[in-house]
Amino acid sequence: MPTADRRSVLKMSVAGTAAVLATPQIMVRTAHAQAPMTDVGNAGFHRFNLGGFEVTAILDGLRPGDGPHPTFGEDQDAETVASLLEENFLPAGRYVNSFTPTLVNTGSELVLFDTGLGAAAREGGMGQLRPRLEASGYSADDVSVVVLTHFHGDHIGGVMEDGAPTFANARYVTGQAEYDFWTADERLSGPTENSARAVQSNVVPLAEKMTFLGDGDEVVPGISAMLATGHTPGHMIFNLESDGKRLMLTADTANHYVASLQRPDWHVRFDMDKDEAAATRRRVFDMIAADRVPFLGYHMPFPALGYVEPLDQGYRFVPVSYQMMI
Repeated sequence: MPTADRRSVLKMSVAGTAAVLATPQIMVRTAHAQAPMTDVGNAGFHRFNLGGFEVTAILDGLRPGDGPHPTFGEDQDAETVASLLEENFLPAGRYVNSFTPTLVNTGSELVLFDTGLGAAAREGGMGQLRPRLEASGYSADDVSVVVLTHFHGDHIGGVMEDGAPTFANARYVTGQAEYDFWTADERLSGPTENSARAVQSNVVPLAEKMTFLGDGDEVVPGISAMLATGHTPGHMIFNLESDGKRLMLTADTANHYVASLQRPDWHVRFDMDKDEAAATRRRVFDMIAADRVPFLGYHMPFPALGYVEPLDQGYRFVPVSYQMMI
């Protein structure tokens, strides 16, 4: 096209556009789609690689309730706890507890750490481990090892279903000290009675398939146990290492990402030996902070995965973003 013609076309185009914009009768309408709200929920699992391991955090459920005080900061006044929560953009009177079993595929073993609250809790939206395990691409029958960090009900509730083992093909691993404590006859009365009876129903029937660990013992190659007592007498955490990558599974060492980490010395109602539990929190999270390794805590905000950095009185929880993707 000759230069003059190109200029004429350009002038006409500009003029036409201006006329459209200047004409009030011509309006541009935005399309609006009305869609009903959906009841489709989150898939409830988060998967990442740790060296040659595949790790899947599975959300067994969320439980809202009153608190965190006095469950957390039991030895503190309500105003002190409320002030800390408000500083961290959290409400003082309500909180949400989450429950996160963890599945580790080592390439030769499929290892499940803890089993959630079990099928009996599903009506309340809990006990989602089995269906979410299946949604993640595995079945209960695929699990070859079940590790129980300790014997509180939210960790052993999913071991049995309808009177039979949920994970029919698995062997079981737990701490010797934990098993000995909860199966002693004297636990069947007093404040330990309910938990001990749950252990009798869910754990004891599997004793013949069970391997008992001490501090430093190996579950499978690349996964080793560490005693972290106080929450219970035999509470264990686990160190995972593969191809130079490392992750700590801290179970119930710290159960609130603000109250238990920023104030590790505060007493927690569910810690059986509160002073020992506080000392364990400092020992474990001093190590995690110094080594700059990620950890996965059973009750941390889902996907329960993060780092800690030291603060004046404790530690700040730093959620993982894309670190495990690269």
